[in-house]
Amino acid sequence: MENTIDINIIQFRSLLLQWYQSEKRDLPWRRESASYEIWISEVMLQQTQVKKVQPYYLKFIRIFPNVYTLAKAQLDDVLKIWEGLGYYTRARNLHKAANYIVEHENGTVPTKYDKLLSIPGIGEYTAAAVASIAGNETHAVVDGNVIRVLSRLFQIEGPTQIAVTKQRLKELAERLLSRDYPGDYNQAMMELGALICTPRKPKCLLCPVVELCKAHRNLPDPSLLPVKKKRKEAPHHNIAVAILWDEGHIFITKREENGVLGGMWDFPGVMIGESETPQHALQKLLQEKYNLYAEATEFLVEIKHAFSHYKMTLQVFHCLYKSGEAPTNANSDWQWVKPEELKFFPFAAANKKIIQKLENDFVHT
Repeated sequence: MENTIDINIIQFRSLLLQWYQSEKRDLPWRRESASYEIWISEVMLQQTQVKKVQPYYLKFIRIFPNVYTLAKAQLDDVLKIWEGLGYYTRARNLHKAANYIVEHENGTVPTKYDKLLSIPGIGEYTAAAVASIAGNETHAVVDGNVIRVLSRLFQIEGPTQIAVTKQRLKELAERLLSRDYPGDYNQAMMELGALICTPRKPKCLLCPVVELCKAHRNLPDPSLLPVKKKRKEAPHHNIAVAILWDEGHIFITKREENGVLGGMWDFPGVMIGESETPQHALQKLLQEKYNLYAEATEFLVEIKHAFSHYKMTLQVFHCLYKSGEAPTNANSDWQWVKPEELKFFPFAAANKKIIQKLENDFVHT
């Protein structure tokens, strides 16, 4: 089976693992072998750079040192610790999985791939990472770093988003995987992609497997790979946001627990129609959705923010409460809070910019 790949697999594994043992970074989760710490770190590292993850990981483990403390915590508290790390679905999935593990696994994160995959909130990538690193099971991890390394190593020129290329990459990852040291091998592949085989200006002269790399041998620039389909231009949304005041308190709402920002707290906001002003859009929103009558009194700030799939411009207005009472039912979650209490609630990055502006204005008044 192994001799059907046109590189020397034994040599590749050996060179990669030797390099990893001498060059790997000293990261806090690598000092641990416990499945809980490995699980938390692998979830945090998805689509997020190591440099950004480290302080979040240390704080998270300090506050939630085991599955029981994480499961027992309120989701708001978990999201607050996660605030600023992005992709908040990860935090909600960790919390959901922790509760399942306490109930069905006696509070111990499994190290078997099939067991991990059966837990709500844990997918193939996380299951493979934890099972290989904590359980020494032979499951290959395929993330952006691994895709880049394999695409260049084997000069795979098909777009990496299409099914046939994805399958080819997965097969190659499984075939190359070390049977003796799967955890170290998976970490070595990700480390190689992060430190050497970078998206731009790869450091080929420092690469331990450069002599086996087809892209280095055949292409004028290995960074031409991997090939990605051109993204459609991200749509742009103009959104009006209300800082609604009543007797020194601000009205905030909580998002439903689904979607990218599910469970986070928010200021009321609405997309602005082509023929309406942001002030009118806000008054209409507050009245129709929250049964609150208010007047948009003063422009506060304009904030531009981008997500992976769209861009938005927020036009933020101070609004003055006049009358009405917001509904209290199972589908509504809102509070009136003092400005200094905003720091206790988890807000996404765009709203944190609004809060910062509010704080700056208070300092200078």
